Amino acid sequence: MTTSSAQDVSGRLFLVVGRLSRSLRQAGTPGPGHGAISALATLSHYGQLRLGDLAAKEGVAAATMSRIVASLVESGHVRREADPVDRRAWLATVTDEGVRMISGVRSTRIHELDRRLERLPDDLKAALTSALPALEALISDEE
Repeated sequence: MTTSSAQDVSGRLFLVVGRLSRSLRQAGTPGPGHGAISALATLSHYGQLRLGDLAAKEGVAAATMSRIVASLVESGHVRREADPVDRRAWLATVTDEGVRMISGVRSTRIHELDRRLERLPDDLKAALTSALPALEALISDEE
């Protein structure tokens, strides 16, 4: 593949993944913003985290994550408690209500993606299935 072909693939992939992600985020009922949903999903995946560690995993400033977590605490989706190792730090834990929220959001978005996939011809469905290992490899270093 030539450099310009690789750049074209990269550019197209960047646009389509971003647009698909945004489109799926907009599916369903309104609720917490993308940053809050992402933080909930990260807490659900990794378990209890210090706010600074959560901010690092989310790629946002600690002050931004502090505001996100404060809103999630207020809505009952996250519990915040002092870190027993470092009393200056806080630990965030997703609550049962937060788990239900993230599960509902995933369900809605997966249902919407299923609906879109069903409209595709079989050859394009097969192409997407074949591409999954490559797409998964692109994010494997991040986890």
